[in-house]
Amino acid sequence: MLFTLANSPQSCDLTAFLRLVGPQDALLLVQDGVLAAVKNSEASKCLTAWGLPVYVLSEDLAARGLIGQILHSTTLIDYTGFVALTEKHPQHIAWR
Repeated sequence: MLFTLANSPQSCDLTAFLRLVGPQDALLLVQDGVLAAVKNSEASKCLTAWGLPVYVLSEDLAARGLIGQILHSTTLIDYTGFVALTEKHPQHIAWR
């Protein structure tokens, strides 16, 4: 399943969200959700601890001036990559 996080990790319960994610799932950070991948943030520590594949929409990251400030364990993707993720994971849950 593909999970997307669009809100800032400060405005949602990231820990509760991560309990829903299984080993075959993926997480895509979009809009203000990209803030969860900022190095040394509490949210990034949670993401690292769970060890799931995390993708970050590069356009949203650039719009927030955060290029080069995110975890190295994340994968930057563009909208084409977003489409590829939805093809790989036909089920989708948007977390807000």
